[in-house]
Amino acid sequence: MADTEKAVLEVRNLKVEFPGRRGVATALSEVSLSIRPGEILGVVGESGAGKSMTGLAIQGLLERPGRIADGEIWLGDRRIDQLSDREMETIRGREIGAIFQDPLTSLNPLFTVGAQLTETIRQHLDMGRAEARARAISLLKDVGIPSPEDRFNQYPHQFSGGMRQRVVIALALAASPKLIIADEPTTALDVSIQAQITSLLRKLCKEKQTAVMLVTHDMGVIAETADRIAVMYAGRLVEIGPVAEVLHAPKHPYTRGLMASIPALGARVERLNQIDGSMPRLDAIPNGCAFNPRCRDAGPRCSRDRPSLTPAGAGASACWINAGGTA
Repeated sequence: MADTEKAVLEVRNLKVEFPGRRGVATALSEVSLSIRPGEILGVVGESGAGKSMTGLAIQGLLERPGRIADGEIWLGDRRIDQLSDREMETIRGREIGAIFQDPLTSLNPLFTVGAQLTETIRQHLDMGRAEARARAISLLKDVGIPSPEDRFNQYPHQFSGGMRQRVVIALALAASPKLIIADEPTTALDVSIQAQITSLLRKLCKEKQTAVMLVTHDMGVIAETADRIAVMYAGRLVEIGPVAEVLHAPKHPYTRGLMASIPALGARVERLNQIDGSMPRLDAIPNGCAFNPRCRDAGPRCSRDRPSLTPAGAGASACWINAGGTA
């Protein structure tokens, strides 16, 4: 994939705030990332790191009083962070597809999957009922639903969890969007079904040249699916780079801690490695590097100055030590 290829999604210095009675909580700060056609960017981190919040901000789905306080979000050549709710409604589904953790929350139990697919297709594309039905059956076939003509008339409860998630992927692809945001799409599934869904997602992404933002806490899913990884901590990007380098030669202490906490296959250990401490609250993020209270390598500068992403290997890392200075 050429580096000069135009990004489908570009997020520039995104900042999200939640005003409250005790002040303003900063949920995201200085988040910058891009995804190119046919590329899967895995976004990882602990709960509360800002992964899902980034996806919601991109889709214009922040719950009030949450707001985008700074930065820009570009979908191709169009800036979308300043659009009205009505304008964003036309973009969601048509240009940005979504896959969520629990397929039951994405499917209406009162309508057949065929009816839901055809409604979505006709809402976003200029198609008649017969043409939309043919496209819906084709989509069900693409995502691996057996006997799609028969399953078209069945209800969500008649599908297994893995098959329901395949239907949700078909819904996300219904209008041939440029970007898909997949938020923990395999968490509710068993391991064998997870592998099928991640393989399907990668296959469809490459075939249709759709950009995918894959939000997950599962490094195994990332390793099998993503092209690049963005690691988040306390609402900030701390590392981003090619999947192989981030997994096997992580640059940021937080990423190294995440990787060290995963036991090696077949290894017998009495105690798993862990990162001491916990993620800070949004209204109590420490000065300097937000990770410094939990970092074994932290020095005086780490608690004083906040590092920005700087080149590190084939990617970038927000760490004073990696920047070539001293902590």
